[in-house]
Amino acid sequence: MKTSIYAVVIAGGKGERFWPQSRAACPKHLLPVVGDTPLLAQTLKRIKPLVPAKNILVITSAAQAKAVARVCKGFLPPANVIVEPMGRDTAAAVGLAAAIVGARDPQGVFAVLPADHVIHDAKAYQADLRAAFTAAAAAPVMVTIGIPPTEPATGFGYVQRGERWREFGSKQVFAVKRFVEKPKLEVAQSYLRSGDYVWNAGMFIWSVPVVEKAFAAYAPELDAGLAKLRTALAKGRALAPLLKKVYPTLVKISVDYALLEKSTNVVMLPASFDWDDVGAWPAVAKHFKPDAAGNVGRGEVIIEQGAGNIVFSEGGHLVTLLGVDDLVVVHTKDATLVMPKAKAQEIKALLKRVSERKDAAKLL
Repeated sequence: MKTSIYAVVIAGGKGERFWPQSRAACPKHLLPVVGDTPLLAQTLKRIKPLVPAKNILVITSAAQAKAVARVCKGFLPPANVIVEPMGRDTAAAVGLAAAIVGARDPQGVFAVLPADHVIHDAKAYQADLRAAFTAAAAAPVMVTIGIPPTEPATGFGYVQRGERWREFGSKQVFAVKRFVEKPKLEVAQSYLRSGDYVWNAGMFIWSVPVVEKAFAAYAPELDAGLAKLRTALAKGRALAPLLKKVYPTLVKISVDYALLEKSTNVVMLPASFDWDDVGAWPAVAKHFKPDAAGNVGRGEVIIEQGAGNIVFSEGGHLVTLLGVDDLVVVHTKDATLVMPKAKAQEIKALLKRVSERKDAAKLL
């Protein structure tokens, strides 16, 4: 491929649903939630055979910068860890990435990838990403990788596929009819039955000219701020001081809302790899071998007369359960969580209470 390819990993989320292991300075992508290394390291390892190290960027927050830099060591140059002075959602991060890539190669093609997903089949992932790069280099399109749904999930966005567009190698790419936000169960069930919908995994591939044209057309207010970054980078100016000045002025909006839902040149490549966004504690259990009663434990754990529990314990602390079912128990050095698995998506209500404590800063 003549066009230079880049990968931009977005690593700035709070990971609140994995509290108390996950904190503002050490969220889900910096933890070995599944496997023995942080999810960010797993993501970089999957990308490394496909994209040159000098062309891999990681965008993160100031609170996570040092920890992210440690994880990225050996995967990419230190200067390729880009620190946002404040969170402005994914549209600003994508615009920043486009400015950086464009300063290096005005026709460059780059992938935007989440840092915290679990994917085991690295070869299939790389094959799909390679086809997506080829598609984005071949035509002025925005490529998204869609995950074939396995259940009527209500926690994911969906993408409705249209007619076949083109084929790259053995990979079929489809036009996109529309994006749909998290649907109600009945609607999600109809999507699953139709076979025309895939999950939106937040993986996008496009060229610099295509994404910059979309910003100008659909997000002009945001583009005005991004233009300052592009101009400064083209002149070789330092990025960090400029970000502190420009970033507070940028509109806070997701790239889905800002660009993709409005664009008519979006195409979708169905994923051939396994995928899990491990969005909450119960999702972790799928990646560990349970005992005979369906319990999953990590660390020093003893469960007696209990079934379907998920127990994580840090620091050699013994956690014991007796006669209880379907609980999530997470013990860290300064906080312990106990909740029914069914309440896992409601953890933000609990964290609101924690935020009212005098020592909230260290707990969150």
